[in-house]
Amino acid sequence: MLPAPVGGGFEMENYWVWGSSVIKGEDGKYHMFASRWPKDIGFGKWVTNSEIVRAVSDTPVGPYTFQEVVLPIRGKDYFDGLVTHNPRIIKYGDYYLLYYFGTTYDFKIPETNVNIWGDDRARKAWMNKRIGMAYSKSVLGPWRRMDQPVLEPRPGKWDATITSNPAPVVNEKTGEILLIYKSSTNGPEPPLLLGVSKAAGMQGPYLRIKDEPIFNLDTSKTNENDVEDPFVWWAGDHYELIMKDRFGHICGEKGGGIHALSKDGIHWEFAPNPLAYSKTILWDNGKTVYQNHFERPSLLIEDGKPTHLFAATGIGSKEWTFEKTWNMVIPLKS
Repeated sequence: MLPAPVGGGFEMENYWVWGSSVIKGEDGKYHMFASRWPKDIGFGKWVTNSEIVRAVSDTPVGPYTFQEVVLPIRGKDYFDGLVTHNPRIIKYGDYYLLYYFGTTYDFKIPETNVNIWGDDRARKAWMNKRIGMAYSKSVLGPWRRMDQPVLEPRPGKWDATITSNPAPVVNEKTGEILLIYKSSTNGPEPPLLLGVSKAAGMQGPYLRIKDEPIFNLDTSKTNENDVEDPFVWWAGDHYELIMKDRFGHICGEKGGGIHALSKDGIHWEFAPNPLAYSKTILWDNGKTVYQNHFERPSLLIEDGKPTHLFAATGIGSKEWTFEKTWNMVIPLKS
């Protein structure tokens, strides 16, 4: 990793910005799809107020400039009618495919900085999370959203609650789309685990290709051994994956990144050195800073190789307490 540029990436003055997915468009510019929600209602409203937006830059490092809301509110009767979050953008033939999770709920949209995690509202919205997909022949849109989730939970299984945190990739040999997702058995409480599905075409159906989670983590003594925020890419003849180690039991750093590999997308092994990245960041002003958060990692893939690492981060006095957030970028050595 090269030093992270100060002022790179994407932020908005009056919004919390979280998570990014970057692709080079047909216009030669770099387009970042990100989540945002109003700053004055509090950070925790990502689960009730988030929307996916697009920002653009002439270079991968940015800074990126806001362009438009891509997936706005469309009515509580849709599975994704009130919230869109966690975007992942890929190219599939002539189409751009935008994966995300959407949710809806039966209470009034929060408009003030009240604690929705102190009652049942946040949990209601969280439990309705489902993976959706929108597609367009231009990175500029217009986007056509599928009216049903591409993947539903399975009652009675390990992934009984939600489908979330989509990580799609095209297998360039077969043309199939591999889709890794996050779910849980009991709701927001750990362990959060990853499953895998596959589709022959962009509109599916997306079918599980493994009944159990792709990583068999030991949760016999404590539930606090789980992973989330996957990003997967095709490396010519195999898949590679980075993801967040929530409690640090695998890579050795709480919230650090794990690197894993697979020939078929079903059987995965951690890399010999599983630490993919650290939350201790070297910036291009010469300062080294431990970031409380380095979330939703994603890579810009050009000519089949990762060139830049993106992550949501922020400034704050302690974990999950922010003054501001933004999507940062780290250039990678060629």
